[in-house]
Amino acid sequence: MTKSVNDLVLDGAFEVLDAGNIMTACSALPTTRTEAITTYKLADIALTPVTDFTKADGDTNGRKCTIAQKAAVDIDTSGTAINIAVCDGTNLLYVTECTSQVLTAGGTVTFPAWDIEIADPT
Repeated sequence: MTKSVNDLVLDGAFEVLDAGNIMTACSALPTTRTEAITTYKLADIALTPVTDFTKADGDTNGRKCTIAQKAAVDIDTSGTAINIAVCDGTNLLYVTECTSQVLTAGGTVTFPAWDIEIADPT
């Protein structure tokens, strides 16, 4: 059976992500916004909704959303970052693993640009 999806449908999921206004480096997997911005947060940076999110064709198919790089982000709490979280004003929107990195309070960290991809149906 053949399947197809219009890019607008996949981009609809990214419209929710576009509302993200904070990105955090976390020491454990957050399952709530509170855990992402308080409990496990080591460093955080404000995101500009829509502006920091770029939609494009996926690397192999489907669509992707690239979250912009954020350099020289202040580290608030020492610990080992293992996850990156994106939240809006009330919701934990997305969590991904990152390369494990020891962060030291008072230093800075760079969040490189990263992608979220949604594949075409198969």
